[in-house]
Amino acid sequence: MLCSSLSEAILFPSTIIRSPYLLRLRKTPSKPSSLFLSLPSTAAAAVAAAATATATVMSVQPQNDSDLAQQSHRPDNPQTATYPTPLSPQLPLISKEIELSRAMTASSKSSLFSLSRNDVIFEDEWLIVVNKPRGIYCESVWSSVPRLLEESSDFDRLGNPARVSEFHLANRLDRDTSGLMVITKSHKVAAKLVKAFTDCKVRKTYIAHCIGLAPEWDRIRVRSGHGRSKFGAWRVYSTSDVGRTLPGGSFVRNMETAFEVLSVNGEGDFRKASEGEENEDETIVVEEKSSRAMDYMKDEILVRAFPRSGRTHQIRLHCQYLGMPIKGDVKYEGVPEWKGKICDGHELHAETLSFEHPVTGLSMMIEAPLPLWASKAIQPS
Repeated sequence: MLCSSLSEAILFPSTIIRSPYLLRLRKTPSKPSSLFLSLPSTAAAAVAAAATATATVMSVQPQNDSDLAQQSHRPDNPQTATYPTPLSPQLPLISKEIELSRAMTASSKSSLFSLSRNDVIFEDEWLIVVNKPRGIYCESVWSSVPRLLEESSDFDRLGNPARVSEFHLANRLDRDTSGLMVITKSHKVAAKLVKAFTDCKVRKTYIAHCIGLAPEWDRIRVRSGHGRSKFGAWRVYSTSDVGRTLPGGSFVRNMETAFEVLSVNGEGDFRKASEGEENEDETIVVEEKSSRAMDYMKDEILVRAFPRSGRTHQIRLHCQYLGMPIKGDVKYEGVPEWKGKICDGHELHAETLSFEHPVTGLSMMIEAPLPLWASKAIQPS
């Protein structure tokens, strides 16, 4: 029976997914070798061919997200499931090649990276705050802290092997995002500070250099849903979809960011971030796709972002939704080059962190110096 089904499968690929045996094979594709050991060589070859054909058939995807949302019946699950439709577009095809190249470059740079004292913004007995460069992975920053402490007079007190093993990343930044990173020096301090980040008790500001059509607002707040689509990418969802189940089993979560414009094409009044609450003149509650056209990317807009939640790629997604994607952010429709120059990465900078010290209880506001691209955006040559 097995060989007969496999022969039919090879001759008639459209019948592949109807075979119970091949359904089991599809669910456990990572263990073909154990199957081959129990079959004659001819059958094993047939299984390999059938598995290849099955993969080809199963690789066919819906043409767009609307088709995906309407596709409610799944062959391996008799229950009906309808998923929310993302409101932001799929990843541009050009982004895959560019992102791969950037990742390889960052991997090479990160393997050679080491912190210097110039990178340290703040340090005490319990934590150290550093200014991460763009194009360096967080793990490389974390792993270079012990080497940095070896060179200081405090190494005997803070850098012994027992204490080094307790170093933790309290926050993370994307590979191409520069700015403030906090590394704690003990498990207890890490637990307190990580919880503060998780509970959104740490106030953060970012600087983003965007390319798009200059906005008509000076300050704005954006509320939306956030989650992974069928294809694994982070996407913007409707606010009314918050709480609904996504294809991977996760849920749409709320996402909120406030923005203020600092300059447009080099003209504006750059203001330092303050510890007070920011004010917004307008609020956008996302319920449908953005009406902002991406065909008019002519203005350079420098904005300060105030993320109220801590979702992955939050600021990048909301800038895309507002029709002014971050320069170089090819994953979210940012320009890969600008004025004849290729962008090495997106231009986003973690500017300030305000929080209560996990040990002393004192209020702290830590600020990183602006990167070169931000300074040039404020005062173009």
